[in-house]
Amino acid sequence: MNKNCLLIFTRNPELGKVKTRLAKTIGDEKALEIYYFLLEKTKQVTQQIQAEKRVYYDFFIDENDLWNSQTFQKFIQKGTDLGSRMQHAFSEAFQSGFEKVIIIGSDLYDLTPEIISTAFQQLDKNDVVIGPAIDGGYYLLGMKKLHQTIFQNKNWGTESVRKDTLTDLKDKEVFLLEELNDVDVFEDIEHHPAFQHFLKDI
Repeated sequence: MNKNCLLIFTRNPELGKVKTRLAKTIGDEKALEIYYFLLEKTKQVTQQIQAEKRVYYDFFIDENDLWNSQTFQKFIQKGTDLGSRMQHAFSEAFQSGFEKVIIIGSDLYDLTPEIISTAFQQLDKNDVVIGPAIDGGYYLLGMKKLHQTIFQNKNWGTESVRKDTLTDLKDKEVFLLEELNDVDVFEDIEHHPAFQHFLKDI
């Protein structure tokens, strides 16, 4: 059995329900197009990783979407906020016998297979690995056992998340990956070459 597990948190791609902050500038339809684009990129990156891969949907499991069920196991997120949903997914993975578990989102165009592989490698000598996002959160979180406190008492979606998480982990060995920018608002894609074809007629 592969002892590594990669959790991919995703939203069901529905008009008006994804990338809502981005949609305020470019409209719901363009925001949905961009979300599909980000999902496809996330799939391309993650299918290169040697690990069990679990996709966690926010509402329902789609058996006929871009996530091939031969490559990706499919689950539903469970919990009242992002923290409890992540904690539940990590807990399920550790209960399944995995020794290293990493979670990522699906809105990071600049993520590479090398970054994820580095995160798994760094768990050999660190308790926790974090991929810091420019907005003050994180785009990747990896650990070898469940550290419940980091999922509790956080203002999810705000710039304080990473700082508060590192405070919770002050007595642990933490490795920080390179800082990347996830796609939440128009400024995140405005000058990014990969998104220019979506912006031509805006």
